[in-house]
Amino acid sequence: MAQVDMLESGRSAADRQDTGSGGRRAGVGRAIRAGSRPEPWKRGPVFAALALLLGLSMLLHAQIPNGIGNLGSLVETCLPWFGLFVPVLLAGAIWRRSASATVALLLPVVVWLNHFGGLLGDKAQAGDEITVASHNVGADNPDPAGTARALIASEADVLALEELSQQAKGTYEKELAEAYQYHAVAGTVGLWSRLPLSEIRPVDIKTDAGPLGAAKSADVKMPYNRALRATVATEHGPLAVYVAHLGSVRVNPRTGFWTVHRDRGAQALAEALAAERNGRVVLLGDLNGTTDDRAFDGINSRMRSAQAVAGDGFGFTWPAKFPVVRIDQIMVRGVEPKSAWVLPATGSDHRPVAAGISW
Repeated sequence: MAQVDMLESGRSAADRQDTGSGGRRAGVGRAIRAGSRPEPWKRGPVFAALALLLGLSMLLHAQIPNGIGNLGSLVETCLPWFGLFVPVLLAGAIWRRSASATVALLLPVVVWLNHFGGLLGDKAQAGDEITVASHNVGADNPDPAGTARALIASEADVLALEELSQQAKGTYEKELAEAYQYHAVAGTVGLWSRLPLSEIRPVDIKTDAGPLGAAKSADVKMPYNRALRATVATEHGPLAVYVAHLGSVRVNPRTGFWTVHRDRGAQALAEALAAERNGRVVLLGDLNGTTDDRAFDGINSRMRSAQAVAGDGFGFTWPAKFPVVRIDQIMVRGVEPKSAWVLPATGSDHRPVAAGISW
């Protein structure tokens, strides 16, 4: 009798196992059948179309024309933030139970990661020999002395300042004098260095355009000059350093993304960099634009962004209280960026940037 009970018990366990296995197979089958039905693929066509549009906008951003309100440049300036639309569209796809919208989202995800995924990690390396820094100190900065002291604390060997007002220029010269033996100021930009400077000259970035601008003498233009070039003497040889503050941009309903002065300056700066004979070059400054913007193609073809090569994250710099875009740049040629970072905010509406370079 006990043997019969044991046999019955064994059969019951086997039956349960077969039933469970069969249930799992049936569940998988139902899932496959559900996925192959046309309904999930027909749902949410609007979300699917928006996902494809998002992906194509990022993939083909260079093809978006600038003819109407500089739309192409505006898209490229905001390009990193396009990734925020992905979770929104994913939520919509889940809400609509749309297989087509979910699959379509693969395009913007892949494109965004291909373009910006490399910025998400810290790429800093040891071995930097010189630290360079740049800061648009802000003409309306209420505390230039405090800003100068904060920049000294960065321990940069070479420091570029942009948007120097005539009222604050003396304050910066006084506060930075002890830390930096050498300095040069040309109009609204300046360069301070612990290493000797030579071959200092202003760079014409076409702040004035047309016959009227061409008729002005260098002395007349100098007070509002916005770029300079100098040679820094290093133990590895001369290093050409450019400091630039390109024209401002505006966004308004009538003109769209207005970049006329900025774009003209970017082209002139690219021409100056192309003519530079020194193979080792560092560009420091407020370029009023991101390196994704097509306006900087001429500069990008000759220089590398230190933040992209050796930084951690996007390195946004403006506005200082809540940075959403990187318009303050450190770019190099002929030297190796080892690290790049954003310094703490000062009294300016921009945050300072720094980078370590080596040979």
